Amino acid sequence: MSSSVKESIWNSFILVSSAAPKFRFRLRGKMDIWNKVDVTTMDRRQITLLGTGSCVVLTVLFTVKLLMQHLSQWKNPKEQTAILIIILMAPLYAIVSFVGLVDFLGSKTFFLTLESIKECYEALVLAKFLALMYSYLNISISKNVVPDEVKGREIHHSFPMTLFTPHTVRLDHNTLKLLKYWTWQFVVIRPVCSILMIALQLLHIYPSWVSWTFTMILNVSVSLALYSLVAFFHVFTKELAPHKPLSKFLCIKGVVFFCFWQGIVLSMMVSMGIIKSHHIWLDVEHIQEAYQNILVCVEMVLFSFIQQYAYPVAPYIATKEKKNK
Repeated sequence: MSSSVKESIWNSFILVSSAAPKFRFRLRGKMDIWNKVDVTTMDRRQITLLGTGSCVVLTVLFTVKLLMQHLSQWKNPKEQTAILIIILMAPLYAIVSFVGLVDFLGSKTFFLTLESIKECYEALVLAKFLALMYSYLNISISKNVVPDEVKGREIHHSFPMTLFTPHTVRLDHNTLKLLKYWTWQFVVIRPVCSILMIALQLLHIYPSWVSWTFTMILNVSVSLALYSLVAFFHVFTKELAPHKPLSKFLCIKGVVFFCFWQGIVLSMMVSMGIIKSHHIWLDVEHIQEAYQNILVCVEMVLFSFIQQYAYPVAPYIATKEKKNK
């Protein structure tokens, strides 16, 4: 790798880190270390760890930048606490995936534990996202506060929810409470299932039908949680428009979407023999996990960057300026 290319890469790191002055790293002082790195002498695993590690660093830097901006303009603790929990999703996914790459030959229980950490946090993020939307609308379920102008609105359920609820219901306190419960059930079910799955694997009682049972339960649970969020959006589209909820939701859904569907695609590629192992000591499942972790590390850089625009600090700066005027 030429020195000019190395210099440009490090300049990019310096540019990103300068956005968070309190966390600025003295990267130029480490240029001598970087110059000693010879990629041509590295094996594929070392190159992979170097690349994904760089992605993790970028993800953390982007997130720290946004986090520090909100902390420096801490005007609405309820909303901004939810935002901080949401934006920490990207670095958590990146770090956990990188750990999976470092311990490349970990056991199935190890990888299941890593996956459970990500998905349990995903459940918390969905709940906090709904709480953020409630805060935007000045709705409080616990205090029975529902603005009069939104009471009585119609919620039109679609199949298969119409099997359990009427097609059309009127919006009131009980309806909002039900939507909240539909979201929060995933926060409870996800960690419970994770604990049971890990325990059963440790006890070596984990046949394929048990795995599929947990998969079905979790898919139904997360689908119900996402459905409640979509129903909420549909009812309050006009009121939520100034807060750009779609971009906020897509940041969350995008992380979940990519992780889930690329996992399905990788599984299909393994079944079709496209992904295969060429070593006796390395099974194809570990290769699949490695590909998944590499993709997640790269994708989290993108999502942590997009979050700068989906969850900006500008509304809270504007609030401060209005008060000063």
